[in-house]
Amino acid sequence: MSIFVVMMHRIFYFALLFFVTLTFVNCAKRGNPSGGSKDSIPPIIVKYNPENYSINFTDDEIRIYFDEYIKLIDINKELIISPPLKYQPEITPLSTGKFIKIIIKDSLKKNTTYSFNFGKSVVDYTEGNIFNYLKYIFSTGSFIDSLKLKGTVKDALLLNSEGTTTVMLYEVNEAFNDSIIYFEKPTYITTTKEESQEFELTNLKEGTYFLIALKDKTNDYIFQPNYDKIGFLEGFITLPSDSSFTINIFKETENYTIKKPKHEGKNHIIFGYNGDAKDLKIELKSSVPKDFESTTYIDSKSDTLHYWFKPFVENDSLIFTVKNKNYVDTLVTRMRDLYADTLVVKPINAGVLTPRDTLKFSATTPLILFDPEKATIINQDSVEIPFKGVIDHRFNTAVLNFDIKIPESYTIQLLPGAFIDFFEQINDTINVRVRTKENSDYGTLSLILSEPEQLPIIVQLVNTKYKVIQERYFTKDETILFEYIIPGEYYIRIIYDENKNKHWDTGNYLKKIQPETAIYYPKKIEIRPNWSLVETFKLD
Repeated sequence: MSIFVVMMHRIFYFALLFFVTLTFVNCAKRGNPSGGSKDSIPPIIVKYNPENYSINFTDDEIRIYFDEYIKLIDINKELIISPPLKYQPEITPLSTGKFIKIIIKDSLKKNTTYSFNFGKSVVDYTEGNIFNYLKYIFSTGSFIDSLKLKGTVKDALLLNSEGTTTVMLYEVNEAFNDSIIYFEKPTYITTTKEESQEFELTNLKEGTYFLIALKDKTNDYIFQPNYDKIGFLEGFITLPSDSSFTINIFKETENYTIKKPKHEGKNHIIFGYNGDAKDLKIELKSSVPKDFESTTYIDSKSDTLHYWFKPFVENDSLIFTVKNKNYVDTLVTRMRDLYADTLVVKPINAGVLTPRDTLKFSATTPLILFDPEKATIINQDSVEIPFKGVIDHRFNTAVLNFDIKIPESYTIQLLPGAFIDFFEQINDTINVRVRTKENSDYGTLSLILSEPEQLPIIVQLVNTKYKVIQERYFTKDETILFEYIIPGEYYIRIIYDENKNKHWDTGNYLKKIQPETAIYYPKKIEIRPNWSLVETFKLD
């Protein structure tokens, strides 16, 4: 055998050995396969039946086919049909499938363009990729309406409106009136985009319309004042229009109603109500003993008026006349065998106070008298501090006003008899400890307002949940100081007090009253401990 042939055999042998060894090593490696890149592509539509944007539509079933399996998420919440149908269509799949089937159960209007907007309900089955705002559009007439209307929805009092808002157009014709929104669905409907609160109504026909927005809690496209926020434009809109519209939504003050009274305790009856009841008066009409007495106060946490009386009467029922402004109602309550209430007085805000605070107390029965001789306030140096005690009979609360220093701690003792109630009961001994923090634990904000459109204005420091932390009433050019602010993030809200009643007034749809204007400082305020912040707010 030649040397050349031998060399070729050796080269082949070593090459074969290297290949086998490499294959063995690779097979011996442990690990998970990568599986490729994650699918991030939403489903793709491959066919419509009937075709999207069909005209002279007469079908009662629609199918939309996809290139992969899909599922529907929150379809009842996400699907917007415009104009709305009387009966909701049947939508499948309930679990998963490669097509959406829509069975229409309504008689469709003639010469009308319909839009089915699926919102974010269509996702692929495996990865949940969203097919955003899938629209299926058809016309029962010979053409597709193509006009549009754009705008933005804002909350009249809050900086940001949470969730989506329903925006509705009513055609202004011979059947239109102001009350139509209480009992009829609109001509066209859409929802805002949650991230921007912008809206776009599409496939509209030429005409004159009335535009409103609803925070529609029941999703029935009908205005229910007890639940929904509403916003409306003054006047009508004529399409086509290139204008962009802004709608401010607000919660109306509920209409006054009085509920059936309830016998709550032996000498205690409660009257629940809705709406404005500041002039509410209760008058007993039943026969009672000559020494009969009664008193009332308003619950500070709920829409309830508490009616207390003595002595107890043995009647099976009591008849009352309830008056509030021009409203007069006759109400009856059945009397039950109940225990008498005892007086319990508790501090409302014990713990940490600031020099801006007063120490407040609540009571379970009506407070009548406060005896300062049976109360003491002592600081941490055992020095007795002067104070003034006041009972707020309107809400049945009491406050102790005293000069609060920083830093300091106080011990408050109220001996039996400090409080006397309507039934001549006295309190048990009450011991309360409160303290104050160092100035360095708080922040300070000095706010300079320039060029307000009108005066007076209400200046509020609110937290990120829009709870009012501090408030000032601004009537002239001056620097506003907010002190003893707990470190955190806040907003500054300005309210133009048009009727000068020192609080924000909401709107009213039927009276065509818009809410008072509220604006916010353009950035969130961060308050730091031991930090004084100065901000200028140009109100133009």
